[in-house]
Amino acid sequence: MNVFVTGATGFIGSAVVPELLQAGHRVLGLARSDKAAEALTAAGAQVHRGALDDLDSLRRGAAAADGVIHLGFVHDFTDYAASAETDRRAIETLGDALAGTGRPLITTSGSLLVHAPGRPATEHDEPAPNAPRLSEAATLAQVAKGVRAAVVRLAPSVHGPGDGGFVPMLIGSARRHGVAVYQGEGRNRWPGLHRLDAARLYRLALERGTAGARYHGVDEEGVEMRELMAVIGRHLGVPVAAKSPEEIGEYLGWLAYFAALDGPASNALTRQQLGWQPTQPGLLADLEAGHYFGE
Repeated sequence: MNVFVTGATGFIGSAVVPELLQAGHRVLGLARSDKAAEALTAAGAQVHRGALDDLDSLRRGAAAADGVIHLGFVHDFTDYAASAETDRRAIETLGDALAGTGRPLITTSGSLLVHAPGRPATEHDEPAPNAPRLSEAATLAQVAKGVRAAVVRLAPSVHGPGDGGFVPMLIGSARRHGVAVYQGEGRNRWPGLHRLDAARLYRLALERGTAGARYHGVDEEGVEMRELMAVIGRHLGVPVAAKSPEEIGEYLGWLAYFAALDGPASNALTRQQLGWQPTQPGLLADLEAGHYFGE
């Protein structure tokens, strides 16, 4: 299969590309810069120049492919609404290019955006009504156009060497302030997933996924925030402390909102439907390995 991949040189995309190539697929990767183009060429992929807001480049890339994996996202948390709108338009454009073909379009959302109070979220649960990311509704709307569209909901911590996401931000805050903090009792839970397990999930969703499906890219149902911060505090040699909702923003800034969310999620249906099984270290084990702390 010739697969067009956006975000192909990102933290997850750079694992998805070799996963696809090793499975016998060909990869056409979106590249906005010369550096990204060089990385794709070195990985054995073909290069398609363009950007997420260059809709014509997305249309041409998808039209040349047998399937699309959409991983690209503008991670600008100072204007998240604009980033979400860019993502929505990109998904609609990719879907238009695949309309009537029955070809797969696999997009990305987050497990923390699912509304399932008091229990682990399942693949059948809908996004929260106020979810800021619009990818799920945009993706599922492509099914009516004759696209085999499906969504992968990623854990808030997709981890592994090279991670630049939420966990390194928590570590950075603990370093700056000399204390690792969590809100209240710290019993809220974050699922995690290793980037190599995520890469395998995207490939299986591309090959075996069904139209309109939601798949959960989580390993553990959830790691308690106080456990996560305890590991961070121990590796940095700083104390761990509980903070009130009013205080924690002084330490974590905008990340405080996400760090207080309780979002356990199940992967049972995903494993059953795709034959997917995470095999890499869990979040706490990956932290204990030391590479997040330069050890």
